[in-house]
Amino acid sequence: MMALWGAIALLTLIAVAVVFWPLLSASRRGRSAAAQADDRQHQNIEIYRERLAELASERDAGTLDEENFDILKLELERNLLIDAEQPGKVLEHPRPNTAQLITVVLLAMLVPVAALGLYQHLGRAADLEVSLNPPPAPTTLEEALAQLEQELERNPENAEGWYLLANTYVNQGRFDEGLQAFRKVLEILPEDAPQYAGVQGQIAQALYFQSEGRMTDEVRAQIDLTLSLDPSDIAALGILGIDAYEQGRYREAIDYWGRALPGASGDAAQSLRSGIDQARQQLAAAGEPVPEMPAVTGPVITVSVDIADELKARVTPDQVVFIYARPVGGRMPLAAVRRKVSDLPLEVELNDSLAMMPGAELSSVDTVEIGARISNTGQAIAAPGDLIGSQSPITVGTGAQSVKLVIDRVVE
Repeated sequence: MMALWGAIALLTLIAVAVVFWPLLSASRRGRSAAAQADDRQHQNIEIYRERLAELASERDAGTLDEENFDILKLELERNLLIDAEQPGKVLEHPRPNTAQLITVVLLAMLVPVAALGLYQHLGRAADLEVSLNPPPAPTTLEEALAQLEQELERNPENAEGWYLLANTYVNQGRFDEGLQAFRKVLEILPEDAPQYAGVQGQIAQALYFQSEGRMTDEVRAQIDLTLSLDPSDIAALGILGIDAYEQGRYREAIDYWGRALPGASGDAAQSLRSGIDQARQQLAAAGEPVPEMPAVTGPVITVSVDIADELKARVTPDQVVFIYARPVGGRMPLAAVRRKVSDLPLEVELNDSLAMMPGAELSSVDTVEIGARISNTGQAIAAPGDLIGSQSPITVGTGAQSVKLVIDRVVE
């Protein structure tokens, strides 16, 4: 930051010099021109005197009569007078007066004052300080949370930051602070923003957690408000489904979760389908008619996964298994499921509801690589020592198809 202020000071001096330089130059030229004019005036007078003396000598010697002497003398006096009346031809840049000096000094002082005033009003010194001296990367959740809180103090209109802070608070069980942060997001977002209804649903979910899973009047009112804005909000419908399931109203739970399923993806979609499946099992156990599982639109790839016998001794039951489909030659999965080694052998469905992000669904490509990986670290990124199995290319059709995978290789 010292380097920045040093550069500002240097530029300010240059700006002041630009204002003063013409004045100083004019003053020097004026003094030089005045000195030259004085020298010339003295020279003209000396020349006049010498020439007049020569004419007088010629008159006294009788070589010049009185009439011509008077004429030539008058001519000399006229020339001397002309030179005396026109000294300004040399003074092209007159020396500035006191008023001009005061004006220029004030202007020179105004340049840095105005610049600093404008920077104070329009500049981003605090942001620049952070950019030039970034804080160390946080190593714990508490450090990351503290940095986020400091960032929101500097930039309180950061809706994404408040949303992230709210979710962090709720996940920590700090519901009052989480609700306050969610409401701060609503203050920033316009009511017609696509995220507005979703934030209302997050508030309903936080209130539900705060009430320890009880459907209070406040929770119900917040759910009604959310669904009036977005009838398919996942959070609001998810709460209604949970409440119905816990009260044994399994058909209602299936209905709520089924309405939320089309807008869900990834883990949220898997959770909803798992809840629907459990509710169907409860209905079947009670001897009641069981509604069909909501159909999945788009391609469906059923993947059967097992591990080679020679590698079974290298894994433990609690290790994570990732089953995924990704573009051939690509890295980002189009659909992925997370299971454990204890679930092997297993069978999963990969479909558009498991997309990692909108616009990158299984149906967006013609061929994929199907893979399964047992992770030593539990991370989604492959690391040496992980166990893997894959098939490629697999054509993505419009209906259902099956793929068998055997995890039989070690990642080098």
